[in-house]
Amino acid sequence: MAAGTGAGSRQQRGLCAGPRVCVCVCVCIRVCARAQPRGADRLRTFSPPPRAVYAAAERSLRWEPRCRQQLRHLQDGARIAARLPPRLEGQWVSTGCEVRPGPEFLTRSYLFYANRLFKAFQFYYWDPSCREPSYSLVIKGKLRLRQASWITRGATEADYHLHKVGIVFHSQKAMREVASRINQSSGEGCSGFLPPGRAWAPRALYELLSAKTERDCTAALGFAMHELSLVRVERHHQPLPGLQQSGSSLVEELYLGDIHTDWLERLHYRPTGYQRPLQSVVHHMHPCPACGVIYRADEHHPPILPARAELPVQLSGSWVSTRCEVRPAVLFLTRYFIFHGSNHTWQGYYYHYSDPLCKQPTFTIYASGRYTQGIPSSKVRGGMELAFKVTQARVTPMDQVTVMMLNSSEPGSCGLASSWSAGVEQDITPTNGCLALGIRLPHTEYELFRTEHDPKERSLLYIGERPTDGSSPDRPDKRPTSYQAPLVQCAAASEEFPNYYSLKYVGKEGANGSEELKPLPVALLLLIALQLLRWD
Repeated sequence: MAAGTGAGSRQQRGLCAGPRVCVCVCVCIRVCARAQPRGADRLRTFSPPPRAVYAAAERSLRWEPRCRQQLRHLQDGARIAARLPPRLEGQWVSTGCEVRPGPEFLTRSYLFYANRLFKAFQFYYWDPSCREPSYSLVIKGKLRLRQASWITRGATEADYHLHKVGIVFHSQKAMREVASRINQSSGEGCSGFLPPGRAWAPRALYELLSAKTERDCTAALGFAMHELSLVRVERHHQPLPGLQQSGSSLVEELYLGDIHTDWLERLHYRPTGYQRPLQSVVHHMHPCPACGVIYRADEHHPPILPARAELPVQLSGSWVSTRCEVRPAVLFLTRYFIFHGSNHTWQGYYYHYSDPLCKQPTFTIYASGRYTQGIPSSKVRGGMELAFKVTQARVTPMDQVTVMMLNSSEPGSCGLASSWSAGVEQDITPTNGCLALGIRLPHTEYELFRTEHDPKERSLLYIGERPTDGSSPDRPDKRPTSYQAPLVQCAAASEEFPNYYSLKYVGKEGANGSEELKPLPVALLLLIALQLLRWD
């Protein structure tokens, strides 16, 4: 669901709006005033002056919904550091079962050496839990990092050369199916890759590609390593688990180029977005049950991931991005959804940015509509098929480039002509959307959903991956077969916060450079009551 948005231009890349946080006392008074200096937040051992008492009491009473906390966390950059050029040396592994367009279910384990050589394993499966291996690929080659990408901010471009690609089958069925595809569709030298009646031999390794013999039989598998042509490494610190532990541990993530959603294009596509990241085997998230299993695997012993229960897709509640997301065509964004299961309506907030840390806002889209009852997908095991109708949308430009673009759009194609200004929201429903941003209203999209629990027992929601060409899944045959980065549930249905959440005032300064607005200390009433009790 993207409110009918296409990939659009590079100007469609960002928004950061932030909330003016207000605290409500039990008597339903909401007051906002300018922030007090930091010194007023300090408590002393002796009886403090009134201002310090108010600030300290306010800090203990202030409450912020989890969804807003997560959006604030993302907008603050989540203390992420990215090194240019990235250091790749070491082993990187999947953190779970991945789904590529097709669908293809796989896990990955990539080892990069200091001399630029690499050895990569790709393990393919029949099932979305990655417990029924089909075949494994072992890939050897050389990688050379080049320069910072001119297209995808924060990424590094690279060249790679494949030396060898081998395949190991894990069943007679897998061997028969893959051999049939190679024999029928591959080029010269591959027609007799495997005789039709050849018996499966466990642990046998068959050569698919060799640079020495110039033989390449990988095309029938839709195989390419173009993901290595776009690289980014991020580092952040994860709080140590458990209430009794303080401090944090380092986490390193390797982002490689995305896979085209159209099978026919994936062999030639040069990525501008990313796949689900791999994590360092030395510095990875905890807990990570899959990491150790994948680390110890090889082409003859594919990883069998721990079993997990399949969860029914229950959308009711609020869901928010877990990281700053990157889509092809250089779109950086975070998402926030509210689903109302009682009447099958939904609201979505798309915060767009111009940078890979989601700190420089460009525009926000708010969309709402209805969705259908889901049915199990016949094409993607574990997925649920739904149809979403977008009936209303609003846009808030957040930088002058977006304002100029919207004000230069054709009259009647995107809100009121020549009336856009930064930070001011407009309803684009009367103009049937916004042509400049690729939004059409009303609009129906055919979606794929899946839910699961992560190792921390948080509920995750996977929504279908957007088409790489920037189009919309507006026909059943364009329904996704893979997923975007997951959303995490931040509020149950009973905790929904339906009010519009703007990121406009997050940060030390407001959108106009003035001091951030913060809640006035509202502990005054409680402190007076306590004083009265003390006097009694």
